[in-house]
Amino acid sequence: MNIIIDAFGGDNAPLEVLKGAVKARADFGVDVTLVGHERKLIACAKDNKIDLTGLHIRHAETVIDVCEDPLSVVKKKKDCSMAVGLQMLANGEGDAFLSAGSTGALVVGGTMLVGRIKGVKRPALATVMPTTDKPVMFLDCGANAECRPEMLAQFAVMGSVYMNKVLRVSSPRVGLVNIGSEESKGRPLEKETYKLLATQPIRFVGNIEARQIPLGDADVVVTDGFTGNVLLKLCEGMGSFFSTELKHSMSGGLKTKFGAMLVMPGLKELKKKFDYSEYGGSPLLGTAKPVIKAHGSSNAKAFYHAIRMAKQFTESDVIGKIEASFPEQKEGWIRKAIQSVRG
Repeated sequence: MNIIIDAFGGDNAPLEVLKGAVKARADFGVDVTLVGHERKLIACAKDNKIDLTGLHIRHAETVIDVCEDPLSVVKKKKDCSMAVGLQMLANGEGDAFLSAGSTGALVVGGTMLVGRIKGVKRPALATVMPTTDKPVMFLDCGANAECRPEMLAQFAVMGSVYMNKVLRVSSPRVGLVNIGSEESKGRPLEKETYKLLATQPIRFVGNIEARQIPLGDADVVVTDGFTGNVLLKLCEGMGSFFSTELKHSMSGGLKTKFGAMLVMPGLKELKKKFDYSEYGGSPLLGTAKPVIKAHGSSNAKAFYHAIRMAKQFTESDVIGKIEASFPEQKEGWIRKAIQSVRG
């Protein structure tokens, strides 16, 4: 298995990419192809005493910046590390692609260069987060700011397949983000999506409020990309807030410090549970081949786990299972379902 990595995507590239890739190759037994400016990669490895033996390098002259127009990845910057890597994936030169670069460019490139699974209207960015019980996936987290009910229905099916095949959640519960649990709540998008989700081959448990998500009331949480991205950033911010406040509360007097020593093992386990780097990255569900988006500030540990995720994603044949979930697409099952719920 060959994992293609955008070696210059992210705030800490290429050094943290190199460190994570070297360890992942050794531990997971996968081939790794680093895409980026060859001379700069070799120089970085030399300066930091990193042995690149066994890793492949594909030269890419430029890098796409997060502030650039996402369409640049298929127009003005076809020679950037992200575009070259995605094209390699599309050409069959690798099994999965990973990048911590521009989310917008990755969505555009994944859709236009790699292509979509037949029948999928729009790929969705899916993020796995911890809860009190087990991880929850919510999507879309930013790929599609505006969505239609049929898109959310497909997101629900794809998320269910991923949670079942990769994270081994039996019969994943699917919830629709809303401002109340009643079927009548929400905008027209939520009201129509609710009816549509009830017709899908999934375990739909109804509407779910934001406060229920961290409590693990659903395994897959579906919403539009704008709302999902706001939820994701809020969770990240609250996690940082509680971590900072906890450190301050534990740095008081002698008694406080002694108490902190006693509870430190439990605190370390809690910190690990909420550490985004443990989850690696977010799959772009709906593309014809595995595409993973790592966090922009990913360190070596995060890239290491993102490569693990890419390996699991590929081995689990999630894409094949998603394709099998839309067997009636040719007959327009989404269109028929919409007509039925609209009466």
